[in-house]
Parts: sequence; C-alpha cells; structure tokens
Amino acid sequence: MFTKRVQRIMMLAVALLAWVFVMAQDVMPAHVRQVQYMDHVQIPAHLNPGLAVDLDNPASYLYPEWSNEYVHKFDDVVIPDTVVISMKGYCMPTDSTRITDKYGYRPRRGRAHLGLDIKVKTGDTIRAAFDGKVRISRYERRGYGHYLVIRHPNGLETVYGHLSKKLVGENDIVHAGDPIALGGNTGRSTGSHLHFETRILGNAVNPALMFDFPNQRAVTDYYVYQKNTREIYYKVRSGDTLSGIAIKNETSVANICRLNGISRNAVIRVGQTLRVN
Repeated sequence: MFTKRVQRIMMLAVALLAWVFVMAQDVMPAHVRQVQYMDHVQIPAHLNPGLAVDLDNPASYLYPEWSNEYVHKFDDVVIPDTVVISMKGYCMPTDSTRITDKYGYRPRRGRAHLGLDIKVKTGDTIRAAFDGKVRISRYERRGYGHYLVIRHPNGLETVYGHLSKKLVGENDIVHAGDPIALGGNTGRSTGSHLHFETRILGNAVNPALMFDFPNQRAVTDYYVYQKNTREIYYKVRSGDTLSGIAIKNETSVANICRLNGISRNAVIRVGQTLRVN
C-alpha cells in the first residue's frame, strides 16, 4: 500500500515538472535576437606596449613640429576628432594631496584657470608626470613665473608653473618620476604652490580627469579626448563686440553670455578672456 502511494506521488511530481516545462516553452520568445557587438575601439598604434617609444621626438604622430617658441599656440594643426591618452607609466607630479584652486572659468575675473593649483612648500620636489622631452624652460614675470613644458609620447603636454628652481633644461629627456624642479611662488602667485596643466595640441584639459591628487592615483587607464567637447576661449581685442566675437567663433551671443554668466549689455574689456565654446 505504502509503495503504491509513493509511486503515485512520484508520477504526480513527474507530471507537474512536465507541465512546468511546457508552460516555460510557451512564454519563451519566438525569435531570439543575435548579440549586438560594440564597435571595436581603435587604440592608436603608438600605444602598443611592444612598440619602442621615441623620446627624441615624442608624439610626432600628433604634433607637426618640435619648437621651443610657444606654450599653447599651434598653427595649421588638424585636431583629430578623438585622441586616446594612455596613463601607462604615470607618476604623480607631487606628493601633496591638497588642491587649492580647481580648473575652470572665472567669470568675475574675466579669465580662465586652465590647470590645478596643488599646495606645495618652496623647495618641495616636483616630478615628471610621464616619460618625455622638455620643450620649454622659461620665466614669465606676470604669469607662470619659472615654468616647464614637457611633451610626452602619449600626446599630452604637461605644464609646471610657479617653480623656485628648474632642474632640467630645454630638449632634455626625462622619465616619469624624475625630479624636474622645486616648488615655489614665482610669477603671478599669492602663495607657494604648483600650477599643473595638461594640454593636447594646445587645448587645455582638466587635469582632474586624469590625475586624482587627493588619493595620489590615476583616474583612468585611458583618457579619451573628444574635439567636439573641448573648451575654447577668446581674448578680447581692441574694437571687439560680443556680436563680432560670436561671428568670429561661429557661435551666438546668447551662448557666449550663458557660458560666461554675463548679459548682452555687459561691458567687455581688452585683454578679458571669454569662453566661446
């Protein structure tokens, strides 16, 4: 009697499982779409770890020439739609974790702060962020003070300002972590700090998108710079008007006013910097 009851229970269990299976088949979609694969991300050949890096002419694939003449301006340069910047082999320029001034436009001052200010003491060691070659080593009384510009194989140029002493000169080859200068308070500065910039073909990029100073680490393995999202600034010249500036830069007065927090009737002055994109 007990055996027959067990058999009956087992038969009911099998029947129940069969019913569940059939119901599951009924709710399955009649057509299953194929997996949609993402387009392959094209990593430039120069980022291949197996390729030798040319430190004599770093990032020659991107920059048309090597010059010690200017900091930011590059004439007749075609800016790619996308530039992939590798953070491989980076070094934090300073051990300091305190940022005293962030990247961004300052409408009240009529100028842009195109880097990060990191608190350092005069005499603190400043290090190269990546392997590279020193393009500029100069002094600017009303600006950077003593400063260096280094070009790197990944396409970046890094700027180190307000230095008290430079330990390298123009055309010197440096490696990530090499001491390149001592922190200071030279030029247009109100206290000892490092002014640190990251630029691509002269275009400023917020260093905080790549370097996390508070935590002393890189933000990402690869930073993707996109031409259509870059910030563009214009320095007001004699005779300029908002409408004229808008026409020159293929934008609108309304857009310029929005970006700079000003009205259409605002008075603009010669030497003032306006963000136009």
